[in-house]
Amino acid sequence: MDNEEILDDIGALVEEERSLRQRTGGLLLEERARLAALEVRLDQCWDLLRQRRAKEEFGEDPDTATLRPAAEVESYRN
Repeated sequence: MDNEEILDDIGALVEEERSLRQRTGGLLLEERARLAALEVRLDQCWDLLRQRRAKEEFGEDPDTATLRPAAEVESYRN
């Protein structure tokens, strides 16, 4: 997956997230679970894109970047 494909995925995930967040009257249990999954997947995609860009910047092969497990990405601190 290249940077453009990752950015396309991010765009689609953000659109779905916005759609869920804009619903009035609250979300069903399944929708809340989907929203949580979207947030995790977005974090993973952004992390993968940052890895790829860093590798490119330092002359490494960006295709060696890997999608990190959700537990790892979600445990990062700001």
